[in-house]
Amino acid sequence: MHRLKVPALSAEMSVPPAELHHLRVLRLRPGAEVRVFDGQGAEASATLLRLDEGGALLALGERLENTRETPQPVTLAVALLKGDKLSDVVRAATELGVARVQLLQTRYADVPDIGEQKLVRLRRIAAEASKQSRRALVPEVLAPMPLARLTLEGQGFLAHPGSGLRLLDKLHWSAPVTLISGPEGGFSDAEVEALTQVGFQAITLGPRILRAETAPLALLGALAASGV
Repeated sequence: MHRLKVPALSAEMSVPPAELHHLRVLRLRPGAEVRVFDGQGAEASATLLRLDEGGALLALGERLENTRETPQPVTLAVALLKGDKLSDVVRAATELGVARVQLLQTRYADVPDIGEQKLVRLRRIAAEASKQSRRALVPEVLAPMPLARLTLEGQGFLAHPGSGLRLLDKLHWSAPVTLISGPEGGFSDAEVEALTQVGFQAITLGPRILRAETAPLALLGALAASGV
């Protein structure tokens, strides 16, 4: 069934321009059934009431249970990467269930910052990936911030070579989760020390050294393998 993102669920809903084009391509007729979601976790069935040159109108149907989110929200805090690597990470992280992506400025990051245009593109990629993976939640993609300003709510884990701890041995679902992945050059000793002092636990991703764009997906893949 076709899925459309709308600003909010209400008794009658106008279709946003981006989704309107999609509806016209599909050539749906009044009476067609679709699904709508608001990007905040709510999803429902809907009926197409009208589709013409002036736009489209939907009637809200039965609300649907959301079974595709993790028991607690997961934040992926990832160092800035060059090229399209961040795009690939955001897309895959959305498919793997994160609720938020926090971009990080670190000592050895490949790039010091990104512009507003790239941030908008990353948010669009998250929205598209959420729709493709049939999630009702579109993850936030937050502007870069210095690593030193990152705070911990709930439980936090830092991917760091040399640690003997494994993620699934320490993870529990009674509190939100933050996962941190570094740049190609890794974290400095001072950065690791600062993170552990505020409560992040260093964990291993196995005996091999992973690329900066692979490490965050390995972290999230461990969660996916646990069945959540």
